[in-house]
Amino acid sequence: MKKKLEEIQMKPLGEAAITVQFGTEINSFINKKVKALATKLQHESFSGFIECTPAFASVTIFFDPFIVKQAYGKIGKSSFQIVQAILERMLETLVEEEESTPRIVDIPVCYGGDFGPDLDFVAGHNHLSTDEVIHLHASAEYPVYMIGFAPGFPYLGGLSEKINAPRRPSPRTSIPAGSVGIAGSQTGVYPISTPGGWQLIGRTPMALFRPDRDLPSLLSAGDIVKFVPITVEEFEQYQERVQ
Repeated sequence: MKKKLEEIQMKPLGEAAITVQFGTEINSFINKKVKALATKLQHESFSGFIECTPAFASVTIFFDPFIVKQAYGKIGKSSFQIVQAILERMLETLVEEEESTPRIVDIPVCYGGDFGPDLDFVAGHNHLSTDEVIHLHASAEYPVYMIGFAPGFPYLGGLSEKINAPRRPSPRTSIPAGSVGIAGSQTGVYPISTPGGWQLIGRTPMALFRPDRDLPSLLSAGDIVKFVPITVEEFEQYQERVQ
């Protein structure tokens, strides 16, 4: 692989997990490597492997230390050292995932008003009109880098620098599910009602977290999100259809 092994850090996370850190930046090049390792682990797992959790620039691998020691029986080696050696061999032969057509998910959003109480702030902060903020936010394509923070919460790349905005000085104690927010150079959607400090610019009637499904998160790392502006009436009609 292009990135030398010595540039990749591996560190224990407790006694039953190891984190493989590819870098510290948020970019598509590093995230491709994250997805490639996660895919390889899912298809070529080792004895004792439980699951892996990909993030922006790292993958955390969870394993059963007892099964690892029993399966590989390295005398004088800890389960961490054994898993580390397995991962090093994987990384030596790691091939980045072939470019494939990503899944594009359109997410309808009603911007402003009660659904987006911070839209005016984002516009004023960037010396733009609210219509310009909506246009810039809805005209981009956003790669899903990871799912985290809350069940189904997507961390998206691709936000225009023209509509960056700081977090709120005081987080809200409760944000409605479906709220679309901006924080710094990122945008995302709150899939469940939760506290949060992002600037809220709109809301979607689409459910991003569906606990009754086999795959509860609507989005996955590697998807592309496109936001589609809708009216209040269309928002209400959407809700009526899914009830």
